Amino acid sequence: MDPQKQFAKYAIIGTIIFIFLLLFTNSTFITINAGEKGILFKKFGGGLDHTKDEVYGQGFHIVAPWNQMIVYDVREQIKEEKMDVLSSDGLPIEVDVSARYHPVGNKIGYLHNEIGKEYEDIVLKDVVRSAAREVMGKYTPEELYADKRDAVREEIEEIVRTQLEKKYLKLQAVNIRSIKLPKTIEDAIQTKLVQEQEKEQYQFRLEKETKEAERRKIEATGKAEANRIISESLTDKILREKGIEATLELAHSPNSKVVVIGSSDSGLPLILGQ
Repeated sequence: MDPQKQFAKYAIIGTIIFIFLLLFTNSTFITINAGEKGILFKKFGGGLDHTKDEVYGQGFHIVAPWNQMIVYDVREQIKEEKMDVLSSDGLPIEVDVSARYHPVGNKIGYLHNEIGKEYEDIVLKDVVRSAAREVMGKYTPEELYADKRDAVREEIEEIVRTQLEKKYLKLQAVNIRSIKLPKTIEDAIQTKLVQEQEKEQYQFRLEKETKEAERRKIEATGKAEANRIISESLTDKILREKGIEATLELAHSPNSKVVVIGSSDSGLPLILGQ
């Protein structure tokens, strides 16, 4: 055989083997890392039509060269959105909202088939923005700035959670990172809040002093009533008896004393101690 033809033959065979090995090495051995899930796209087997429910976990997998393993990160992720919304009275408000979420691991086949790996920009961004505008549009700037913030966050979270579940995404939490009002509105709200706090403090002190005055009045009334009862119960005989008891106690006392025998109004002796 002609050496040149023989060399060309071996070169062609070697090239085919090299290409085959290259394809086999790059496409057949797949490693899915921790926090990832994979789905198999069968190029000659209907794509994902029959493999959406077949989810591959972490580890080493062998895949035919003509098929494709599509890997998704299913760990918790954070999406932050800054946007301008309008309050119930039409005032512009700048709000910063974040959402913690992750793809549903056993549904990534459906997620990829219906949306694809760009789901964050296609679905999540739009859902968070729409929910924030819908909910905040029901409240005044004062409510958003002060006492309704938690209620607003919970409403947004509920809407986002419901919408994401339809798209095979699991919401963990929504957080309102900041709410920025026009400076004039913010200053006016802060002034009003300070005035309300001062009013509440004054009202608290007033109620406290009123209660204290009422307590003193009740106490004085009780003492007066007690004195009245005692006064009405003290007859001359009782007073004379008490006087005799006191005289006997003083008479038996070791202390020096002077006893003056006389006729007092009570008819009892007067005992004067030194």
